[in-house]
Amino acid sequence: MLIRNIKSDDSEKITPLLHDWWGGRDMSIPRLFFNHFQDTSFVIEADHKIIGFLIGFESQSKRGEAYIHFVGVEPSFRNKKIANKLYNLFIEEVKKNGVNKLTCITSIVNKNSIAFHTRIGFDIVPGDKKIDGINVHSNYDGVGVDRVLFVKQLV
Repeated sequence: MLIRNIKSDDSEKITPLLHDWWGGRDMSIPRLFFNHFQDTSFVIEADHKIIGFLIGFESQSKRGEAYIHFVGVEPSFRNKKIANKLYNLFIEEVKKNGVNKLTCITSIVNKNSIAFHTRIGFDIVPGDKKIDGINVHSNYDGVGVDRVLFVKQLV
């Protein structure tokens, strides 16, 4: 396996994968993430094929905080610690600049993401309502677009 920083042209490689990797959900990642966050975003390849990626960045507004925007692992490679490798690499990189807090979000329908984040030490940030016993922030990404927020303190 090869782990490397993301490149601008990875946009054309990753975008077509999203529909299948997310079980038919309509997903997209604006190209700006591939262009502007290369130092803290990573790809894992096997046999010259992308099998995982993480797009994240350090906050410009909240010193000491970093945000993981999008993570994907090819379904046949799930449960093989690919996402763990990506998260650990991201953490290693942002800690060099004094980051001590990670944040990320997911959709309430993404139960696998919720389970993964809590398993690797993220806490769910209390929201204004609960769905299926999980704290949710109403209208976080627009009217009717609720999200689960996560936070993890780095040591």
